Amino acid sequence: MYYYIKTFGCQMNFSDSERIDSFMQNNGFQKPIFNAEQNLTPEILSQLNVFIINTCGIRQMAEDRVFGLVRNLKKDHPQIKIVITGCLANRRDVHKRMKGVDLFTEIKDFPEKVESIMKKVLSKKELAAHRPTLYSSNNKKLLSYFNIRPKYENKFTALVPIMTGCNNFCSYCVVPYARGSEVSRPANEIINEIKNLIKTGRKHIILLGQNVNSYNSPSPSGRGVRGEGIQKINFSKLLRKINALPGKFWISFVSSHPKDVTDEMITTVAQCKKVCENFHLPVQAGNDKVLQKMNRQYTASDYLKIIRKIKNSFKKHKPDCLFAITSDIIVGFPGETKKQFEDSASIMKKVKYDLVFFGQFSPRPGTAAWKMKDDVSKKEKERRMKYLNEILKKTALANNKKYIGKTIEVLIDFTKSENYFGKTRTGKNVRINSKRKNLVGKIIKVKITKANIWNLEGILP
Repeated sequence: MYYYIKTFGCQMNFSDSERIDSFMQNNGFQKPIFNAEQNLTPEILSQLNVFIINTCGIRQMAEDRVFGLVRNLKKDHPQIKIVITGCLANRRDVHKRMKGVDLFTEIKDFPEKVESIMKKVLSKKELAAHRPTLYSSNNKKLLSYFNIRPKYENKFTALVPIMTGCNNFCSYCVVPYARGSEVSRPANEIINEIKNLIKTGRKHIILLGQNVNSYNSPSPSGRGVRGEGIQKINFSKLLRKINALPGKFWISFVSSHPKDVTDEMITTVAQCKKVCENFHLPVQAGNDKVLQKMNRQYTASDYLKIIRKIKNSFKKHKPDCLFAITSDIIVGFPGETKKQFEDSASIMKKVKYDLVFFGQFSPRPGTAAWKMKDDVSKKEKERRMKYLNEILKKTALANNKKYIGKTIEVLIDFTKSENYFGKTRTGKNVRINSKRKNLVGKIIKVKITKANIWNLEGILP
């Protein structure tokens, strides 16, 4: 029996798909063999019994791509059972409009719900041999899902979810509705997973969560000192535990919320040698009225104060290291005037970001912003995004020029045409011209010789 997974969206979705891969293969299914760069041809699709789509509902464009894929699959390959999981899985409007889907299931319920599909495509003998282990309570279902050992796609970098869900209810965001309330994994589960990853040669551990720095879990033993009850492990303490593990590897994390950035977290990130000098902190907008309508729970002044603390902490605890600050910004939020938009430009100039992910406001069903008038035109959103991108180009290039002449660590991702390509601890892409063999997957020293807007170039010293 054959299956395939198509994943849209964020790193958390790709991490979820690694667990789905493992689950399916442990339950009697296999993927068709074909070149990774090859498209899914009609011949390959004709082999499939199950097509799983791990969806993203952050923007309408991503949603439209899923609708198109489902429509084409049902039209050309009606024998395929289609499973929808991810952000669109529990949207009732999607259920009504997306005809031909055999199963909608939230990711936390995937092991249980997909059994209905297995009954349709597996024989009774196969089903009995591969019957999944199920649990009764919602929390145990979730933890059971996280306990599935992933089939990691990358041999050198690993995505490790430490929590899921969100309690913030930003007015534009579907995540609290798609993922539910925040639930943190027990620290011992996370530590054990990372220990195994280090043993198998992973060099970069990326901790994931929709609100990663709100992580809060009981201690691995679940017991505190006599008389003190259960000891909680927050995000900072978890970072220190991972940092203390033996081995040469990097630690990074996404995505943080400014309201949960504490002085303890800032100090921890700067002090821990294995934690990368790359702090991603979404600002979303630079105007206080817009931030209030977004329900972001901070002001522009609050955000800038946090940024100053982060920069000062890096300079204090890692004075010889360059660091990067990255962010997310939404343009064209309902009611955002041109004057209010200029505050986003202003905050970019003050922070001097290394990288910003820009997004045009896209109304999402069920959110508070869905009821607001989307009164900024598509053309104006495009103009604003281009305007901010020009600011980013200047600050990114200025930051990149600081690397010239320095010898820094680079994790090599792949090689092509006598060039190696990798990333720095600060997330910078680096191209290295070298004929040296067998460097992929290794952390090596590289001397930076040239800085471009979006990448660096270097040589082996």
